[in-house]
Formats: sequence, structure tokens, C-alpha cells
Amino acid sequence: MRRRPAGAGADGGATAPLLAGVAPLGYSGHRWSHAGDLHVLSAAFLFIFSAYCAAQNLQSSVNTEGDLGTVSMGILYTSFTLFAVTASPVVTWLGSKRALVVGTSGYVIFILANLVPIWYTMVPASLYLGFSASIIWVGQGTYLTSAALSHARDNNLPEGQTLGNFNGEFWGMFASTQVIGNLISLALLRDGKYIVAPLKDRRMILIIPLIAYSGLQAAFVWAVFTKNIVTPVLGVSGVGGAMAIYGAADAVCALVAGRLTSGLHSATSIVSVGAILHAVVLFWLLLFYSPMGGLLGAAVPLFIGALWGVGDGVLHTQLSALLGLLFEDVKEAAFAQWRVWQSGAIAVIFFLSPNITLQAMLILMAIALIISFGSFLLLTLVVEKPSTTRS
Repeated sequence: MRRRPAGAGADGGATAPLLAGVAPLGYSGHRWSHAGDLHVLSAAFLFIFSAYCAAQNLQSSVNTEGDLGTVSMGILYTSFTLFAVTASPVVTWLGSKRALVVGTSGYVIFILANLVPIWYTMVPASLYLGFSASIIWVGQGTYLTSAALSHARDNNLPEGQTLGNFNGEFWGMFASTQVIGNLISLALLRDGKYIVAPLKDRRMILIIPLIAYSGLQAAFVWAVFTKNIVTPVLGVSGVGGAMAIYGAADAVCALVAGRLTSGLHSATSIVSVGAILHAVVLFWLLLFYSPMGGLLGAAVPLFIGALWGVGDGVLHTQLSALLGLLFEDVKEAAFAQWRVWQSGAIAVIFFLSPNITLQAMLILMAIALIISFGSFLLLTLVVEKPSTTRS
């Protein structure tokens, strides 16, 4: 009889439980093995990538001699691109569980190499991480999908819903790595006083809601718009086209908005346009929208994607400009705050989207938009008041 490679086959390594043999009393074997493994996989990626994000974020700032940090990251992602071509057969041979272990080793080695950051440590570590990253991500997708489908079959649950729940928990947890990683970067870059310095400035407190909304609205497109607006009308095959239009509108608007920015007054006007467009979309979806057939029905999700892309392009260009204008003395900490709050908001949407209705999500987004835009308008008054007093 011909022997199969380790982990090959429909139910070989792909669905073998990570927690086999340690299920607590009161749990059935299948229920604990797959749902429990989801929690373990998500937590493992949270810890691994929190450490990696901190190391990655510091490369261009800390490893500056000979541009070691930026060159290492270039080597890493080039390696990742090349090895991704062969990752599938490697994972099939190893099995997804072993692929996750092998993949983890690359991140550990890369982090350790940063303790002695020289060319002879960073370049080999970056090359190996490119390989191991391609393995861990193929292994993750294979294992998570197999576990979700097995959990659905074992518990007589809808496969689509179970896949959504499993992926929602994993990607929500993974999005949190940017929050933790950026906090680690802050702690490593400066002392504790520097970390909290922007948070003592009321201008930062007033702009944080808008930063958080920028994460909410981005994740809304990825997790909600494609699933609940595009797919019911255009099917899964239409998601790519809708997102391409969203991306094109985003890119064009970002270029135009960037050229129109000259200070706080212009930023206020531009952000107002973006906020109004998002408000129109949210209230239209909430009060009037229902999927339609025909050419007009197919055009509606594309139009919504374009409007949302305009708002996204406006928001990101103006936030970046505003942080640079308002926090010139502590710009590193200010931009780190941006990533912390934005990533945390993204995680919220990924966690919530599988568990609440579209209507509830739209109400949440509308409330967040009103609060964030109101806070932003208050920020403009706070910034303008000292200049008015001086004049």
C-alpha cells in the first residue's frame, strides 16, 4: 500500500485537534477539540504577531546603520513572495499542524535576531521568516477552515455561518496585534511619560473618536459591506469588482484631498464632505435599502462602494495631515496612537460582525460617525480659540 505524506488527506493533519487529550470534563470531544482549538490558534497568533509587529514597527527607526532595518524588511517580503508559490505543496506534505509549528519558528528567530541586529543575523533571519511566513499562513487558513467545517458537521450547524464565526473570532483577535504591538513599540521607544504624553493633550482626546471611526469604517467594508451588501446582489464573484471600484475611488480621492489640504480650515471642510457621504450611505442602507434585481440593482452596491471609498480616502489623508500639524513635537507618539486606536476599532468590528444583525451594525456605525464628527468639530473650536485670543 502506498503511504500518504504526513498531514495529507481530507481529514489527516488538517482536522487533528490542537488540544487532543486535554478536553475538560463536561465537554464532548468534537465540541471542545474544534471550538477550543480556534481559541488556542487565535491566542497563539495574538502573542506571536504582537511581538513581531513591535519588532517590525521599529526596524526603520532602530536598525538604521546601513539601512539594515529597511533592507531586512525588503528581503523578508521578497522571500515571502517567492516562497508563497511553493507553500501549498509544502503544507500538504507537512500537514497544517506541523506547518503552524514550523511557521512559528521563523518569527521567533527573527525576534531573537533583533537582539543582535547585524547583517549576519538579520539577513538570514529575514530570508527564513519569508519562508516560514508563507507556511504559517497557508497552514492557518487550511486548519481554520477544516476545523470550522468539522465543527459544523459534528454539531449540525450551517457551514457558512460556522465559517463566518470562526474567521470572525480569529481575525478579530489578529487585528488586536497591532494594538499590542504598537504599545510595545511605544514602550521601547520612550519612557512612560512619553507614551502617555499625547493622551494628556485634549486635542488628542478629541481626535481619538475620529481615529477610532477610521478603523470602524475600514473594517465595515471588509467584514460587512462585502458579505451583506455585495454578495446577496452580485454573488461572491462580484466582490472583487465592487472592492476594485471602492479602491479606485479611495485612491483618487486621497490624491485630490491631499492636494487640497492647506491647514485646519481646509481639513475641516474636507472631513465634513467625507462624513456627509458616509452618513448618506449609512442612513440610506438603514432606512431605504433592499436588494434589487436587474441592472439598477447590480449598480447600487458599486455606487455605495464608490461613495464609501471617497469617505475613506478623505479620512485617512486628513487624519495623517492633522496629526502632523497638531503634534509636530511628539509626532512619533501621535502616529503610534493613531495605529493603536484604529487597530482596536478594527478588532471590534471583526468580533461583532458575526454576532449582530446588519441593522444593528448600521446603527452602531451611525452613532460612531456622529460622535466622532462632533468631537472633530469641537477640536476645531479648541484649536482656533487660542489663535483668536492672540489676535
